[in-house]
Amino acid sequence: MAYVSGFVLAVPVANKDAYIAAASAVWDLYRDYGAISNWECWEDDVPEGELTSFAMAVKRQPGEAIVFSWILWPDKETSDRCMASAETDPRWKELEAGHDMPFDGKRMIWGGFSPIFCGGEGDG
Repeated sequence: MAYVSGFVLAVPVANKDAYIAAASAVWDLYRDYGAISNWECWEDDVPEGELTSFAMAVKRQPGEAIVFSWILWPDKETSDRCMASAETDPRWKELEAGHDMPFDGKRMIWGGFSPIFCGGEGDG
C-alpha cells in the first residue's frame, strides 16, 4: 500500500519562483530515494476560517500564499529511508547551501499518512 507525506505552508508571493526552483531541486532527491510523485499546489481558493483553516494553521501573513503539497511513496519504509538520508546524503547539504529557504519552515505543518481510499486512476 502506498504512503503519503503531506505538507501545508505559507510562502511569500514574491518567493514563488524560488519556491518552485527549490521544490524542483528536492524532487530529484525524493525520486532517487523512491518517491512515485510530488505535487506542489499554489493557493487558488483558500478562504479564511472562523475556527480553523489552512491560513490559520500556518499563520499566513499579508503577502503570503498557501502551498499544499504531498509526496507519494510506494510505502512508509521508503519514505522513512528518504527522510533519514538527510543525515547522511551530502546532496541534502548541497541543496541547503544552493537555495535560501523561500518560506518560514517553523510555520510549516506536515505529517505522514496511510491511504484508506483512493479514487481516480485505475478505479474502474
